[in-house]
Amino acid sequence: MNIAIDIRNLMENEITGVGEYTFNLLTALFELDKSNNYFLFYNSSKNVTVPPFNFENVKLVKFSFPNKLLNLSLKVLKYPKLDKLIFRKLNVKIDLFFFPNLNFFATDCSYFITCHDLSFEIFPEFFSWKRKLWHKIINPKKLFEKAKKIIAVSSNTKSDLENIYKINPEKIYEIYSGVSEQFQKLDLSDPGRDRVRKKYHLPSKFILYLGTLEPRKNIESLIEAFSLFKQKNQSKNIELVIAGKPGWKYSSIFNSAKKSKHFKQIHFINYVNNKDKVFLYNLAQCFVFPSYYEGFGFPPLEAIYCGTTTIASHTSSLPEILGNNAIYIDPYNINDIVKSFESIDTFSLKVVNRKFSWQTTAEKMLKIFIDTSINCN
Repeated sequence: MNIAIDIRNLMENEITGVGEYTFNLLTALFELDKSNNYFLFYNSSKNVTVPPFNFENVKLVKFSFPNKLLNLSLKVLKYPKLDKLIFRKLNVKIDLFFFPNLNFFATDCSYFITCHDLSFEIFPEFFSWKRKLWHKIINPKKLFEKAKKIIAVSSNTKSDLENIYKINPEKIYEIYSGVSEQFQKLDLSDPGRDRVRKKYHLPSKFILYLGTLEPRKNIESLIEAFSLFKQKNQSKNIELVIAGKPGWKYSSIFNSAKKSKHFKQIHFINYVNNKDKVFLYNLAQCFVFPSYYEGFGFPPLEAIYCGTTTIASHTSSLPEILGNNAIYIDPYNINDIVKSFESIDTFSLKVVNRKFSWQTTAEKMLKIFIDTSINCN
């Protein structure tokens, strides 16, 4: 079977979220499957770098259209069909197209698509007008309705697809995302710990947040809770480290920090690469994730796998994914977040069952590919 996969989200230098999902899933899938042929579609009129994926049955297929022009044509004219582009370039008939996230596309062949979350439908107020317009033009509901199969990354996301978009549940397949094996508890003597502490100028003790800086992540409440905690516990020598690159509507986050009486104890360290993240989690006294809504939630699960006490919102998919391994909070209640900081010394993280692996995700994905091929023949 010839399977095309959209890897346009891997063209960014600093991949997060869906980019990490795509890279890790494809790496595991290609290591597992040596029978099917994979054609990785991406497009840019500029020189861009994507992961090489050095496997015999995997081929990168780059096109060089101006992105805005291509997106406009795909939306308005439903042209060009991406599977036909690959056919004209390589003389290979594509049997199935897989889209790891929402994007502009048109195909003649059947396609699968992953739904990470419907946060843009549930909390539109958290998105900039540009993001709202983008989703309106993309029309996610229509893309999901036309898909041969939809991959939902959690039961929560599957339920949202059924309840909000009224998608037929028979075409939705719940396949959990994975977590890389690099996220684990490290030895105290590991030299990487000191390297990362110096690189990011980290304080000796700190509460950590890691994720995109955007309103949905509820970082302003985190800053307010930290300030209250410090006022009530002045003898506690602990600071707040906020890691992640700015998303949209992020300026108010920095303004909240500047207004805090404890501004000097709040550190923004921007984007942290994958190599450094495991050390950052291991160095933290606790990890906090007060998000209003998540389709899966990579950072808190990564922190748990690193043996770090983790505080997370009791909302959306987070209790489903994190189970009994986190201290849960009401993200709308500042005092609840403050109380969670006060309980980190007494919380005992039990031995964690690493049930979320990219190998398992890839195995389930491959089974759907194969079953689809059998049913079509």
